[in-house]
Amino acid sequence: MSVRAGIIGTGFMARVHAQAIASGGHHLVGVAGSTREKAEAFAANRPATAPVATIDELIGLRPDVVHVTTPNALHREQAEAIMDAGIGVVVEKPLATSVEDAEALARRQGDVPVAAVPFIYRYYGLVREIRERIRSTPDNRLWMLHGSYLQDWLAGVDQSNWRVDPAAGGASRAFGDIGVHWCDLMEFVTGHRITTVTATVGNAFERAGGPSQNRTEDGAVLTFATDHGAIGSLVVSQASAGRDNRLYFSFDGPEESYEFDQQLPERAWIGRRDESRLITRNPAKAAASPVGLEPVPAGHPQGYQQCFNDFVADAYGALRGTPSDTLPTFADGLRAAHLTQAVLESARTGSAVAVPAFTGLADRVIASALAVSH
Repeated sequence: MSVRAGIIGTGFMARVHAQAIASGGHHLVGVAGSTREKAEAFAANRPATAPVATIDELIGLRPDVVHVTTPNALHREQAEAIMDAGIGVVVEKPLATSVEDAEALARRQGDVPVAAVPFIYRYYGLVREIRERIRSTPDNRLWMLHGSYLQDWLAGVDQSNWRVDPAAGGASRAFGDIGVHWCDLMEFVTGHRITTVTATVGNAFERAGGPSQNRTEDGAVLTFATDHGAIGSLVVSQASAGRDNRLYFSFDGPEESYEFDQQLPERAWIGRRDESRLITRNPAKAAASPVGLEPVPAGHPQGYQQCFNDFVADAYGALRGTPSDTLPTFADGLRAAHLTQAVLESARTGSAVAVPAFTGLADRVIASALAVSH
């Protein structure tokens, strides 16, 4: 059954969402922009899509789900308006720019048929393959979890974006925008939860416009501990020349270690004491079950857009009542908000900061929402 979808926002991420909607054979019924002119330009190559000026007009089209791809500071207000109408919602990460706003949205997750956040790196085939291997070897105690997420799109003194402004993007940029992706992926794959974090943030240079434009960080370095007794480290940067979009992890145990680089998504490294080897993505031989659309065949590289397509297919499956243990929900968005707050507090105080347990506040929030809705 085709889903009727709407999008609010007309930038790069809106185009990614629109492609994912179309890939599943669904109908983008309307798009709202910051101006009607932007909505009309976005809809120009999508003849069946109505351009509208406001979120109220978009809701009036009665879509089954609305994708929110606007600046971060607008997410709570817009998502609440969509949820008030009983419509499913997909909100770009970060879910909100504060723990309070993320919690308010998470409390209402049970009000609508789907409430998802696109932590789409979960949908790489080899990521799920590594997750399955870790699950099937519980005696291999992972004790060292490390990696990086490096970009260079803000590596020029003249490069800027609305995310640089904390009023639009929130108090954290590099960690809040991409560091949370790495942390979500680590926790999803390993089953570990970060319990404490020690962080330092910094900037590559003073941007045009003066010091006020440097209130969000270009990069962050953090160490952490997990509830399974592991230690770890993460380096995050949006100003590292030559690093287009390098999300990398290594999850190390005494018997077996696992390495993955998002820019080389067709292979992963498995290290053992007696041998090390590369494995390649092959849906026909994978231990992990496919999620989303029909898997891309072996030897045909899976990319970012395909992961996004699979995420949307997974979210729309939930919309129809099919549960998934891969789908990232508002609970995961709340988790990212807690991690971001802890990183900023640690950077400010110079000390380790405890992160609220994922099973605790987040679960109570969702349980409360479900109890009210049922």
